[in-house]
Amino acid sequence: MKGTTTGSDLFTEVNLKKKLGFCESHNWAMKKKLRTVSHFATCACLSEKTQFPTFFRTIPSDQFQADALAKLVKYFGWTWIGTVHSNSDYGNNGMASFLRAAHKEGICVEYSESFNRNDPASKIQQVADVIRRSTAMVVVLFTATGDLKFLLEELTQNPSPPRQWIGSEAWVTDPEVQSFRICAGAIGFAIPQSVIPGFREYIMDLSPAKVAASHLLTKFWEGAFNCKLKKPGLVEKVCDGTEDLQKLQNPYTDTSQLRITNMVYKAVYAIAHAVHNIVCKKINSTVQCDRFIKIEPMQVLDQLKMVNFSRNGYHVSFDNNGDPVAFYELINWQQNRKGDLEFVTVGNYDESLSPGQKFTIKREIRWTDSSTQVPVSICSDSCPPGTRKVLQKGKPICCYDCVPCAEGGISNTSDSSDCLSCHKEFWPNAEKTLCLPKPVEFLSFHEVLGIILTSFSVGGACLTIVTAIVFFHHRYTPIVRANNSELSFLLLFSLTLCFLCSLTFIGRPSDWSCMLRHTAFGITFVLCISCVLGKTIVVLMAFKATLPGSNIAKWFGPTQQRMTVVSFTFVQVLICIIWLVLRPPFSIRNLTTYNEKIILECALGSAIGFWAVLGYIGLLAVFCFVLAVLARKLPDNFNEAKLITFSMLIFCAVWIAFIPAYISSPGKFTVAVEIFAILSSSFGLIFCIFVPKCFIILFRPEKNTKKNVMGKK
Repeated sequence: MKGTTTGSDLFTEVNLKKKLGFCESHNWAMKKKLRTVSHFATCACLSEKTQFPTFFRTIPSDQFQADALAKLVKYFGWTWIGTVHSNSDYGNNGMASFLRAAHKEGICVEYSESFNRNDPASKIQQVADVIRRSTAMVVVLFTATGDLKFLLEELTQNPSPPRQWIGSEAWVTDPEVQSFRICAGAIGFAIPQSVIPGFREYIMDLSPAKVAASHLLTKFWEGAFNCKLKKPGLVEKVCDGTEDLQKLQNPYTDTSQLRITNMVYKAVYAIAHAVHNIVCKKINSTVQCDRFIKIEPMQVLDQLKMVNFSRNGYHVSFDNNGDPVAFYELINWQQNRKGDLEFVTVGNYDESLSPGQKFTIKREIRWTDSSTQVPVSICSDSCPPGTRKVLQKGKPICCYDCVPCAEGGISNTSDSSDCLSCHKEFWPNAEKTLCLPKPVEFLSFHEVLGIILTSFSVGGACLTIVTAIVFFHHRYTPIVRANNSELSFLLLFSLTLCFLCSLTFIGRPSDWSCMLRHTAFGITFVLCISCVLGKTIVVLMAFKATLPGSNIAKWFGPTQQRMTVVSFTFVQVLICIIWLVLRPPFSIRNLTTYNEKIILECALGSAIGFWAVLGYIGLLAVFCFVLAVLARKLPDNFNEAKLITFSMLIFCAVWIAFIPAYISSPGKFTVAVEIFAILSSSFGLIFCIFVPKCFIILFRPEKNTKKNVMGKK
């Protein structure tokens, strides 16, 4: 049982209480004998046909109401609520159905309290304290009116923070709780109101004689007019027949919001239609009725299952469980101009419609404090895109922290529980809401570093060409002719190639450019070192040739010098050919060095081939350095071995430092380190070997004589 009714429901409610009392204590008897169409019993348990095969009702089951309440809460975005219910069959069963529906909708319940009007005051105060302390703004009340009044009285004495009350149909339209102003803004579902034609006139047409014939009406009459129809006491007023129901203002005479009464109305007509279909048959387009036919209960039961009609604006039919189509009005407690609370229908819920259309709002809802802003009742704020939800330990799923997506992950929706990983060639934007293609990085001619290195490379090549021009212009002078001018010009040519080969390391790598850059670098540098080595040997041989009885000059003449350069260079060419044939360098997209970008670079193909090329250059450089050190103190006035010693010292220092820098430098800086080593060693050679000679040729021509060159210290 739940709530109270208006006076117009008086007779049906008394009858129903008797029936339900019988049902609760005699389930077996009910299962076997009860055949009824209820207007007031809402327990979802009565839909179980194996237990109640002959039970029908015109009021929707609490299961539909629970589903509707859960959808209502979800509709307004409330995911963090509290619940309170009567400790009775109505409250316990109804709340259990609601909690199941709320769980399916993803709604979290902070607390669920129950109480009864017969509980001690401390119990009701405890429930009120839970409401006061809670963080949930919304409270769902699945209670009977008689129970709710005790709770509201307690909350009125010591008000809680503003709460948005969600009511079940048992109390949301009950005038007995309408006076509690803390319920302003409450919303809930109610049985649809209806105006029954002629009903007001019928109940107003009561004479004292008709009233006296009914014990129930007698009690009502005497209570409404404060008089006695029979045997008045000494001080009691006698009902003299002048009492006027038209002037009486109480729930009995108010037929503007007939709700439960309409359920009775539909139940009576459902049975009437069932009986009519048994009694009357259509024969040859004529309806013939047998008023004397014997009607069996099972016939009425079978016809009730097929009832389908509309009455007073409402459709009446029953499903397989004996339940009607659920239709509720959404009621909002709003203050009128006088400041009184009144029930305003602001929407409805129709279970027969498709899922997206069941719940509709027709009027503006006034919330707590008459605000039109929908209250917020959540445990945690919504997580924006770019973050994911992490549940707080020991709390429901609605309580969570928002954690930014990990590196490489995105979430493009709010309240995402997981982040999605971007494809390996994509990377999240700064907000981590979108995967964007990773920028491709390589040492470009257009960036600052590329421009600087290109400038030094071209500048070095130009400087070498200018030096060659100066030497060619003064090719017959002693300082140029000394130490084999042919090797000097070949060295200048190889240095020019060394400067220019660094340009192959700049720009977008391709398979061809990767093969070209390493082979060009290896061959040109070996050619350069071979020339320097040849010049060093020439210095040594020239000194040995001046010794008495020495004929070494004929064993290391120009032809032998050329063959030395060609032989040393050929070995490097052979190493490069083997490298290119077996496992040549190739371009790759490096996705591992940096997570947020792609490095276009050249893979070595064969690390052995690369280090063989470098090792051969290093071997020649060390050999040249050793010979230059040995020849540095020979007694010529212009001993070129000293210059070669310094140049080889710089060369070896640069390439020894290159190895750890090359290994540890990431991305395009690996290429920049290699170019820097090429340019540094090339500039070291040209500055140490040729700049001093150019200085004498251009600025100290008096020293550019054979006597000065061959003179002794």
